[in-house]
Parts: sequence; C-alpha cells; structure tokens
Amino acid sequence: MTRILTRRDLTALLDPAACLEALRDGFTRGDAAVPGQRIRTDLPFPGTATALIPGLLPGIDAYTVKVNAKFPAATPALRGVICLHSGHDGELLALLDSATVTAWRTGLAAALGTHTLAADPGGETVVGVIGAGAQADLMVTGLRRLRRVTKLLVHDTDEPRAHAFAARHAGAPAHSAATRPGVGAAHPGGLAVEMAGSAGEVAERAGIVLLATWSRAPLLRLADTRPGQHLTSLGADEPGKCELAADVLEAALVAVDDRELAAAMGALAAAGLPAEAADATLGEILRGEHPGRTGPEARTVYAPVGLPWQDLALSWLAYQEAGRRGIGLEVDLLDTPTG
Repeated sequence: MTRILTRRDLTALLDPAACLEALRDGFTRGDAAVPGQRIRTDLPFPGTATALIPGLLPGIDAYTVKVNAKFPAATPALRGVICLHSGHDGELLALLDSATVTAWRTGLAAALGTHTLAADPGGETVVGVIGAGAQADLMVTGLRRLRRVTKLLVHDTDEPRAHAFAARHAGAPAHSAATRPGVGAAHPGGLAVEMAGSAGEVAERAGIVLLATWSRAPLLRLADTRPGQHLTSLGADEPGKCELAADVLEAALVAVDDRELAAAMGALAAAGLPAEAADATLGEILRGEHPGRTGPEARTVYAPVGLPWQDLALSWLAYQEAGRRGIGLEVDLLDTPTG
C-alpha cells in the first residue's frame, strides 16, 4: 500500500525540532555511499523541471526520488511529488507533496547552517529577511529554535506578502521540544518585527541576513555588508539566479552543502567562481573537520543548493509519524487483486 501525504498532512506531521535533529544527523553522518544527483532542465513553458535522485541516508532502508516543477508566476511556484521507496524491494511507500517537504528541509537546513556560522548570540540579535516566502518562513522558524532573535526586519518586493510574513512572526513564540545541544531549548521571548524598504536597508541594520528570492542580479555587494555579519543565500539554486555579488563571496568565509553543485548551479556559479572558492561544507563544519567562523569580525556566507538526502530525512520522519497516527490516504496503486 502507498500512503499519500498532502500539504495539510505534512504540516500536521512535521515538527521543526525533530526536523532540525534529523538534518543535523544527516550532515554529520557524512556522504552516502551512492552520491545524490540533481538534474535540471528548461521547459518550453515559463518554468523549469528538476529531479533529485536518490535520497539516501545510512540507517534508513528507503530512498526518495523527487520531481519538481518551478513556475515563478504560479502560486505556489514550486509543485511536485516525492516518491518514498522501500530499499528492500522498491515498493512505493508514500507519495508526498514536494513543495512542503522542500520548504521545510531547505528552510530548516538553512537555519542550521546560519546558526552554525553566525557570530555567537549575545544581547540583541537582529535578523533580516529578503524575500518573504515559504523558505524564509521556515528559516526564521528554525533559527528561533536555535538562538534568541529579538528583532526581525522584513523586505519583499510584494508588500502584502511582506506584511503577511511580518504578522505571522510578530509575537509568535519559538517553542522547542529539542533537548540536544546545538538544536537548543525554547527561546520564547518577544519578537519585534519591522518592515524594510530595500535589501540594502536590511543588510545595513541586521547582523544576520537571510535571502530567499528569485533574483537574477546581485541584491547585495560587499559595500552593503560589514565585518562580523552573516548572510545565508537560498535563491541561487539553479543557473541564472543570483543574490550575492562575487566580491561578497570573495571576502567572506563561504560554506556550501556541496562544492560541485554550488559551482555548477549555485551561488558560486552565479558569481563565476570555482568549487575551490567554498571554504567548507556545512557537514565538514558540523563534523569538526573545519573550524567554521574564525572570529567575531569575519564575514560568513552559507549558500546551499539542496541535496537529495535532505528529502529522505524529512520524508521518512513524516512517513513514520503518519503510520503511528493513521494520517494520510492509503491506496493500492497496483490495484492488486485479492482472493
């Protein structure tokens, strides 16, 4: 039988603290025996198609295959499905809404990378958001479970969306069930939320800047940033997309999730930089193979593209929890005869 998990199902099943734990574990376990692939193509329509195969993690006897369509003018812009297969016989265990899983795994993994690289929290922590979409939502949600955030600055070219984003986070507590060091205890303190008129204003006022846009031109240059600042760029996840200028990346300690992907279709590619321009991967930092931030005045950047194992990490969590709670529609896609 195959369990179908919709967006509503996944929202009920996924817990940010458990997802952060699963993602941290995935990064620290090291590379899978079979490298994941990210395959992308343009379409003869106003969009692109991407497939991520296979999602694998040690200790999980299953794998994922994800197929996404990205249509920037659509709502939601990302649509697709994640297929969760048994590693024993290939049975299709579940079909999951990929837009939801992708937003959660991308946003929360970015929150983990941001927390790992940003300066040690102390006093007032001001976080700026450029691009108030679903991934930024999860970045802020995850980050508030990892450190105390006292002020949020929000900028989006779509003002109603920016105001809706601000309203969701204003005064919202950051409760966490996590107990593991690094995932953190709850940070329920009040959160002040303000609107910003431009990307430059966000960078001027925030110590941590989160970018998640469709931009195809740099939104921030080195002159817009300052020593000690951290920037996380999620928007440069396919050829042609760009959020940070080359001079920012050249001046900062840059961490990615995969060097070759970052140089082929991520932030490094957008800036014309080679894979060697990445100082570390997030996995190397979390495993203690690289020190990460070298001092309070260092600029740091986290610029992931997204890896197939992250889809498996959250899909497996959702599938296991759905089985325990009886959530989701079960169907027999093979229409196997009985009797």
